Amino acid sequence: MTTHSHYVLGIDLGAGSLKASLVDTSSGQIVGEGKHPITTRVPRHGWSEQDPQEWYTAVCHAVPQALNAARLPADQIAAIGISAGAHIPVLLNKAGQVLRPAIMWNDQRSVQEAAELRTQHGELIERLSLNRANPTWSLPMLYWLQRHEPEIVRQVRHFCLPKDYLRWRLTQTWGTDFSDVIGTLLADAKQGGWSEELCALIDWPTSTLPPVSQPTHIAGEITAQAARSTGLAVGTPVVIGSNDTTVELFGVGATQPGQAAIKLATSGVLFLTVDQPIVKPPISCYPHIIDGLYYLATGTNACASAHRWACQHLFPDLDQNAVQRLALSAPAGSDGLFFHPYLQGERGPYWDPHLRAGFWGLTIRHSRAHLARAVYEGIAYSINDLLCDARAKGLGIDTARLLGGGARSPEWQQLIADVTGLNLELTQTGEASFGTALVAGIGIGLFTDPHDAVQRCVRVIHTAEPDRTRQALYQELFGIYQALQQAQAPIAQRLHARINHEH
Repeated sequence: MTTHSHYVLGIDLGAGSLKASLVDTSSGQIVGEGKHPITTRVPRHGWSEQDPQEWYTAVCHAVPQALNAARLPADQIAAIGISAGAHIPVLLNKAGQVLRPAIMWNDQRSVQEAAELRTQHGELIERLSLNRANPTWSLPMLYWLQRHEPEIVRQVRHFCLPKDYLRWRLTQTWGTDFSDVIGTLLADAKQGGWSEELCALIDWPTSTLPPVSQPTHIAGEITAQAARSTGLAVGTPVVIGSNDTTVELFGVGATQPGQAAIKLATSGVLFLTVDQPIVKPPISCYPHIIDGLYYLATGTNACASAHRWACQHLFPDLDQNAVQRLALSAPAGSDGLFFHPYLQGERGPYWDPHLRAGFWGLTIRHSRAHLARAVYEGIAYSINDLLCDARAKGLGIDTARLLGGGARSPEWQQLIADVTGLNLELTQTGEASFGTALVAGIGIGLFTDPHDAVQRCVRVIHTAEPDRTRQALYQELFGIYQALQQAQAPIAQRLHARINHEH
């Protein structure tokens, strides 16, 4: 393998697809990309699962695509970084086989377990692991598994997070970083490792938990078997990496306290970099890539996923660009039509798995264009809900950098600016695969430190400022949007109870 190459590979497992990006660290440019879809299964309402084997299959497709697109031989890759969603438990038996589908971060099955943990041990959990128990976190998920699938739990020998499972498949090494430990809700934040006290709450054996290293630590090298499956070169170093939100925030250059970001992807996420751990549940707190810094994150369940749902079911005759043009043909405010994007319940700021999506305000004068625009506006209102909740908790945010696939659309950029009133900045690249590639570059010394990587590779290419007239309109309509949410919440609870009774 070439030892003086300046190319690094970032692999990111998203909720809907896996992406591989080859980055030239001398210019900060992505020179080749590959992508492969991932299937999510919903065996029951509120449940969400994926097959980890499918993740590795996606790696085997996406990496060769990226190499071919870059016309780059595999031995020119100096290092590899991997990122993926947090919270998601992957359980392996003693033979290294996956025991069951992975429960996803948006799964809501562990509502009862989360409520019990909050009631009985809430202060302890928040003090040790900085965050509050809710169904998004691994601790309630594992508690649910202890109760409902004890025969599976008895077979567990290795607990992995998704990025660590993929790295294990590539290198046969086992480990994780502390940001993902925090994401399990099994962390001791002061000690920087696993908490035996929190594991004991659900009788989870600490022997199944991986060792903890820095994200930039070289964990292992590509094995011969992985090389045959992926097209990578034997011996290529692979760093520990981190979860997707951690590398995304780093990859858009939010490396100073007070810098914020908004993610427009499968879910919508609001981030804020801070200089110390701040416990403001249910807003989440994680370690930053930069030692000593942390970041706060709060997210919705549906952003691009709601958009995809609308395109598939409401506008099957149109491609996504046509749907966007249709939406723009309707007036701002959609003539009083609202859409709440709670297709899978909702996380922040309501944390209510029983909320349901819906249109409100339909009249005979409304057209498909109004429906399309209402979907876009509903997603923006949902993100503004996160922002208002953060401000109510004393967090000041005036400017944010955009990341995620939705951030590439100038129309989405402007709509989010108009609804939130924020000044938004778009960087040249806002993908997790880019951020995790930079982490790999730090790990093998292509950058002196994270600040050097950001200075050399991250550039703002566009800004979106709110239109004050539309902002005033949306501010008024947002109050109605919130009132509708409050009115429908108890109805959703009744509907959930009725459907559960039927089943």
